[in-house]
Formats: sequence, structure tokens, C-alpha cells
Amino acid sequence: MPDHVYKVIEIVGSSSESIEDAIDNAIQRASKTLKHLNWFQVVETRGHIEDGKVAHYQVILKIGFRLED
Repeated sequence: MPDHVYKVIEIVGSSSESIEDAIDNAIQRASKTLKHLNWFQVVETRGHIEDGKVAHYQVILKIGFRLED
């Protein structure tokens, strides 16, 4: 098996529904322009509060992908 080289980038996803949706939105969007996505790590989670309720979720992700040979 050949050795691979990976690149790690940081992106931000958001959703008004849930943290999981924010993660999914970020990964789906990244997969439209990046190839060989392999893993992600949630680095930070935050949100916006309106009228005492969570109105919006935001997550910062590190995404790793394999560089083409």
C-alpha cells in the first residue's frame, strides 16, 4: 500500500436546526469542491440565542483529505 499525504483545512458550518445539521452542511458543501475527504474533527461549537432559546448553531471543523498522487 503506498504512503499517502493528507491536507487539513478548517471550515465553519451552520444550521438553525441542530449541531448535527451544521456538521452535515459543512461536509456536504466541502465535498462539492474537495476530493478524497477522509475525516473531520469538531474543534469548536457555538450558537446564537434569541428570546431565551437557541436560534442558530455554528461549528468549526477540521477536515482531512488525501492529496492526489
